[in-house]
Amino acid sequence: MSSTQSPVLDVERAVKNRYGAAAREREDALCCPVDYDTRYLKAIPSEVLERDYGCGDPSRYVEEGDVVLDLGSGGGKICFIASQIAGPSGRVIGVDMNDDMLDLARRAAPLVAENVGFSNTRFVRGRIQDLGLDVDRLDAWLDAHPVKNSDHIAALEAEMQRLRDEEPLVADASVDIVVSNCVLNLVHPDAKQQLIREIYRVLKRGGRIAISDIVSDEPVPAALRTDPELWSGCISGAFEERELLEALETAGFHGIVIDKWEAEPFAVVEGIEFRSVTLTAHKGKQGASLEANEAVIYAGPWKQVEDDDGHVLRRGERTAVCAKTYSILTRAPYAEQLIPLPPRVSVPEAERGAFDCVPSARRDPRESKGADYTASRKPEPSGCC
Repeated sequence: MSSTQSPVLDVERAVKNRYGAAAREREDALCCPVDYDTRYLKAIPSEVLERDYGCGDPSRYVEEGDVVLDLGSGGGKICFIASQIAGPSGRVIGVDMNDDMLDLARRAAPLVAENVGFSNTRFVRGRIQDLGLDVDRLDAWLDAHPVKNSDHIAALEAEMQRLRDEEPLVADASVDIVVSNCVLNLVHPDAKQQLIREIYRVLKRGGRIAISDIVSDEPVPAALRTDPELWSGCISGAFEERELLEALETAGFHGIVIDKWEAEPFAVVEGIEFRSVTLTAHKGKQGASLEANEAVIYAGPWKQVEDDDGHVLRRGERTAVCAKTYSILTRAPYAEQLIPLPPRVSVPEAERGAFDCVPSARRDPRESKGADYTASRKPEPSGCC
């Protein structure tokens, strides 16, 4: 190795060693101060609370009845909070690769279930960038089929793909919300795009994410990325601020919001600031664009805005949108800024033709009311004046 080359860091080993130790004894350097809803902490064993490491509280975005997937679930704190919010009709899956953390979470699960009166949480072993591969099933196969030569490697690869296809750890479109607390930054840079694609894959249409993580205000140089302590400490592997947003956009998410931004950095290394943020986003803008005579009015305060599909919404203007976009824009996180304008007479789905989303066009009021609409009505005596 030349003096200008950086050593190769075994990311997975660095993270496993650091968090394995942190599962046995608390390490304060691995967490940021976070205020959790104390109502949900009473049911959780103290050893889980003491060994919780994170930088935010994505459980606040869980709703009753949700199927929740927690990436890098660690000792299980976020899962156990989410399980109480989701309730008996919901379900929570925690995914982690650290045996010590999984052991801690699995020991605590029956105690939490007894305390809250129901059991809806399970913890599975897998890599968050490969949510199709059940590592416990793979290890069981390896016990019966040890790899001793190149032919065996081919058989191993085939079995891994079979497990992803036929017995996935997390199935396609099976999750309402993916949450994660300071874990995405622990994934090797080469696997980060795959990680985002996997999150998108497992979400149902209309599903959402709530990700709390550490981001940097500048790109992290190679010298810092090869430091095992900085990496396992949630610093060296941080997404650059804009990088994470762009990765979500590329995967197909919409309604991406920086919901929380900590002004005070978690750490500063060589002038680079690392801070905690919480991002939310939604899946579901795929599908055909069909005409249903619907429109929206952007209420302001900006003169105009552009959504993730390129629709330009001008303040106060009736903007024609397709049925799919209308459904999206009249829900969170857009609804509070938009005035929905449904047609006077709904267009049946079977009668909806193709809609040209580009360019954005003004919707003539007669398209919504109908060309033959001639009704008249006098103000009511107890009207607005």
